[in-house]
Amino acid sequence: MGPLVPQGIISPEWDFIIALVIGIGFGFVLEGAGFSSSRNLVGLFYGYDFVVLRVFLTGGATAAVGILLMDYFGWIDIGQLYVQPTYWGAAIVGGLIMGLGFVTGGFCPGTSFAAASIGKMDALMFVVGTFLGAFLFGETYPLIQNFVNSGNEGGIKIYDSLGMSRGSFTFLLIIVSVGLFYFVPVIEKKVRKPEY
Repeated sequence: MGPLVPQGIISPEWDFIIALVIGIGFGFVLEGAGFSSSRNLVGLFYGYDFVVLRVFLTGGATAAVGILLMDYFGWIDIGQLYVQPTYWGAAIVGGLIMGLGFVTGGFCPGTSFAAASIGKMDALMFVVGTFLGAFLFGETYPLIQNFVNSGNEGGIKIYDSLGMSRGSFTFLLIIVSVGLFYFVPVIEKKVRKPEY
């Protein structure tokens, strides 16, 4: 299943069950963090609610520190972790499409599933749109495959692009995260209108 579970302890047939349990847990955490509210999610774009930024920074910093520590203790080998290749054209167009949908409707694919699971109809429409988009992509792939696979830069790592070591980048990420945790409430107070 993962680098912490040696082969033979859990048979591969259990992978999907474990993934389902992890997915349900992830959805529970998203709901608890307020990610099932489109108002909370788009608040980042409008500057009145930074809960999304806080959760992502916390998750990113925690994962980075965890991976470094697990590599240090020999529990995983960072060199064996898969990094999705970067295809510039597809990344830019896909990012624009997803960003436009996110800012106008208030959900991304993951948060739409979390919100749909608690009965939000607008989120359910996003889930339907996700499947329709995947279907359309699959049906039109032969026509767009050259574009989709163009600009392959391989698995880009931010710290390599910045010419930094993993440890230095992780330390910088923690400093930026802590700084933003203290800075963004100032922005929220200035942007939010007082409630009477």
